[in-house]
Parts: sequence; structure tokens; C-alpha cells
Amino acid sequence: YGRIKDVLTRARSRAWQAVNAAMVTSYWEVGRIMVEEEQRGKARAGYGQRLLDLLSQRLTAEFGKGFDRTNVAKMRAFYLAYPIVDALRPQLSWTHYRLLLRLEKPEARAFYETETVNAGWSTRELERQINSLLFERLALSRDKEGVMELATKGHEIQKPEDLVKDPYVLEFTGIRQDERFLEADLERSLIDKLQ
Repeated sequence: YGRIKDVLTRARSRAWQAVNAAMVTSYWEVGRIMVEEEQRGKARAGYGQRLLDLLSQRLTAEFGKGFDRTNVAKMRAFYLAYPIVDALRPQLSWTHYRLLLRLEKPEARAFYETETVNAGWSTRELERQINSLLFERLALSRDKEGVMELATKGHEIQKPEDLVKDPYVLEFTGIRQDERFLEADLERSLIDKLQ
């Protein structure tokens, strides 16, 4: 029973991955068609709002849920953010990509994309990490070159301090992030701000 269960579980997983990859690729292609063929390569068409409304109505009528105006607009934004289909990650679902599209900075998007693949984050975990500003917190603790490396490679653990990081954003205290300070300085700044 255990071996048969493993076979069926792996088959279901492969089937889900194949369906997911096909869906993500087809949504990318829908975005490409809208931008390249309907909008002549421009980020927006003069009649873009009307195009999205009409397309959404027709697709919903024929294919059902999943093609509301917001989702169709996301498909267009998806193509604009990821213009090379081969750069799409098969491990990421459409929901992952929808969350990543909320990010304006390409380096933040690349960081979360890499971390999601490396750590196997669910969409809920990815959303939690984005909402907790993980990229921004790590970026504050590293130099510019390190941030770019972080965006492409993901968070690499090289020394024990990298394993346990609990960075704080303390700009409201008046203490600059790049300067060293004593606990007494932090305490004094916090008390001053509280008063």
C-alpha cells in the first residue's frame, strides 16, 4: 500500500505541476497577445480600459470564472514584468506570480521569486514574507552590491550571524541604520520619542 500510495501521490504532484505550468504559460501568452498584437508593443493602448472590459466579458462567458477584469489586467502586467517566457519558474503558481506582480522593484521581485523557489514557500508564506518587508529589512543590513547579489541568488548562509537575523527598522528614533550605536543610545532615543 505504501509504495502504491507513493506512486499515486507523485503522479498527482506531476499532473498538478503540468497543469500549473500550462496555466501560467497560457496567461503569459494572453498578456503577450494583448500587449504585442492589440497594443502594438506599448504598455497601454488608447482604448485599454474598453479592451480589458470587453475581453473579460467574452472570456468569462466562454470559459467561466478566472477572467474578471482584474485577472485579465494581471495577465497583461505579467507579460510586461516577465517578457521572456523561458524565465518563468515552473515551481511558481499563478497565485505566486500575482503576489509578485504587486512589487514595483524588479530586484525585490527577483529576490522573493528566488527565495520562494529555494525555500518552497507556499503562496501564503510568500505573502507573509512580502508583508513583513523581508527584502527591505535584509537590504538595510547589506551594501548595494550585496542587495543585488541577494536578489539574484537568494539569502545565503555563510556565517552563524546570517542564520539568525532579526533586523529592526529604527529610523523613527533618529539613529541612522548604517551607524553603530550602543544600547544606551537606543534606549535614550526611544525614551525621547515616547516623551
